[in-house]
Amino acid sequence: MKAFATIGLLIASNIFMTLAWYGHLKFKELKWFENLGLIAIILISWGLALFEYFFQVPANRIGFRDNGGPFTLVQLKVIQEVITLVIFTIFSLLFFKNEVLRWNHAVGFIFLVLAVYFIFKK
Repeated sequence: MKAFATIGLLIASNIFMTLAWYGHLKFKELKWFENLGLIAIILISWGLALFEYFFQVPANRIGFRDNGGPFTLVQLKVIQEVITLVIFTIFSLLFFKNEVLRWNHAVGFIFLVLAVYFIFKK
């Protein structure tokens, strides 16, 4: 159960992280954002990133083996990185229609999945 809670919280965290890091690139298309300066965009991104931490910190605390969770620190990090890339890929395909996934991206993702396999291998 802690594993599912950890992964669910990491997914939520990464949605906010992706919006904070890359969502601002689409803000200029929204009428009420088009005239905002860089400082305002940074502050909005920080606000979004705050919600990332509301999910990330509990995910790591629940999931970490030394706190009674099922994952080592390295396993938590690898899970987080794979989730980040999956969320980012979905985000970029939905919001940035000009981005194209190529064969080399697929190969890279396969290697990431292999990294997860080897990190979890006893």
